[in-house]
Amino acid sequence: MTTKRALSEAQELLFYAYRAFTAAPDALLDQRGWNRVHHRLLHFIGRDPGIAVNELLEKLGVSKQAVHGPLKALVEAGLVETAPDAEDRRVKCLSLTEAGAQLESALSSPQFAMLGEVFAQCGPQAVQGWEAVMKAMAKRIS
Repeated sequence: MTTKRALSEAQELLFYAYRAFTAAPDALLDQRGWNRVHHRLLHFIGRDPGIAVNELLEKLGVSKQAVHGPLKALVEAGLVETAPDAEDRRVKCLSLTEAGAQLESALSSPQFAMLGEVFAQCGPQAVQGWEAVMKAMAKRIS
């Protein structure tokens, strides 16, 4: 059984780790007056080019209103392009432009480097444990 103190310490570690994980991309986003929502949009659109807006909203677990402003900013900045779906022209699909892919890479590269370094430092068994914990936590919202 895990004590309240141990859970509190785990919570703090998660807060500190997330702060370290987001520091570099947050600084880059701040230069544009943007935030983590913009990064999440770039990430998920980049991972699934041609994703329908409704699919994106479902993946993020947010409303259309929550992403309207940030998505509009990314489109206006020439980082995301929209196109009608080939089968249903009422469906709007999203893809990164070349500039959008470059920005997404600049935002994610420090995070990939950090994960790679930490995974190498901690070893495969720790990585498997971390993945198990992250997957179990992620399932709580699905």
